[in-house]
Amino acid sequence: MRIILRILYESFDQAFHQLRANKLRSFLSLLGITIGIFCIIAVMSAVDSLEDNIKGSFEQLGNDVIYITKLPWAEDPGQTYWKYFQRPVPSIEDYEIIRTRVRTASEVSFLVRIGSRTIKYRSNNVEGAFVLAATYEYADIFGMQLDQGRYYSPFEYEHGSNKIILGYTIAEELFGALDPIGKSVKLMGKTLQVIGVFEKSGKSLVNPLDYDEAVFLSYPLAKKMSDVRLRNNPWGTQLNVKASESASVSELKDEVTGVLRAHRRLKPRESDDFSINEISIITQFLDSIFGVLNVAGWLIGVFAILVGMFSVANIMFVSVKERTNIIGIKKALGAKRYFILLEFLIEAIVLCILGGLVGLLIVFVLMKILTQVIDFELYLSLQNVAFGLILSIIIGVFSGLIPANQASKLDPVEAMRK
Repeated sequence: MRIILRILYESFDQAFHQLRANKLRSFLSLLGITIGIFCIIAVMSAVDSLEDNIKGSFEQLGNDVIYITKLPWAEDPGQTYWKYFQRPVPSIEDYEIIRTRVRTASEVSFLVRIGSRTIKYRSNNVEGAFVLAATYEYADIFGMQLDQGRYYSPFEYEHGSNKIILGYTIAEELFGALDPIGKSVKLMGKTLQVIGVFEKSGKSLVNPLDYDEAVFLSYPLAKKMSDVRLRNNPWGTQLNVKASESASVSELKDEVTGVLRAHRRLKPRESDDFSINEISIITQFLDSIFGVLNVAGWLIGVFAILVGMFSVANIMFVSVKERTNIIGIKKALGAKRYFILLEFLIEAIVLCILGGLVGLLIVFVLMKILTQVIDFELYLSLQNVAFGLILSIIIGVFSGLIPANQASKLDPVEAMRK
């Protein structure tokens, strides 16, 4: 144990001596390690942060929900994409059929994206408020959260009462510090009473349930205000179907497909004229993007690390040459070969760890600065810190192995003569 501690002490001492004695040479040599670790860990941390943020947002949609749309979220290679545009849009009749006939569904909702409109409160106007209309179950399927007020009552929904729920940003711009609940606003020529304000969506880069700049109507009310059945609606309609606890998503998809095909009277050999989408389509696409980003970071980092490895190896060769006489004396006094080998190997590892620590420190500082600048949380995880340190140790082993082996094989008599 004492021998190991002595080796460690002397290795650390020699490593710091090299840094002090040859500052410029050591700086240039460790720069490659620092840049390499920085590139790899910075990209890994950025990708982890983006992945957690974006995937977390999509997970709000639920893995047990399927989305029936006119267009697929991912193109089918066997189809010509323009053919999708000839399909009918999902309709309220499709909603009623699925709701009454699909046993593997626990809840079904119908969503209409009406588009951007101007909403008014007295002299205040907000342009570009995105109007959404949905059936009553929509809030339950997606767990819509309100900052103020309430959701529609069943009576208000059934009778298409003149009630509206505002997005957080819309309410803020229209009312400022005033309480919006109970106030009357004008939308699409109709006076509506505000009954609720959606919770602020937060700092997600991509949030499919971002209602900050949207306004929400009940479907029966929207039918009175707009032609929600337009085939050329550029924003489209969507059916959302949630699987029951006893059914899998696969079973739900199969039953919905059968029911819709029968309802639309499609012949056995005819292709589906609708698309059934899942969140897994998006997450798989995101995985491929994040994979490419990780590979790009590794490629940049590996080249920098290779330069750093050769630089550290060069330092160690110079160190062996400068200390040849001392090595000879140590061996003459009984130092074993493994003692000399470990001394130089640990010295190389220490130098690489120092370079790696500097790289990790730069990543940490950069993440903190960017978090403040872009208002999005980037973080350096303990897992990535550990990986960076392990990688530094591996680099140290590879860059120091040959010089250390050369030092351990020196003949003590020949070494003392030099």
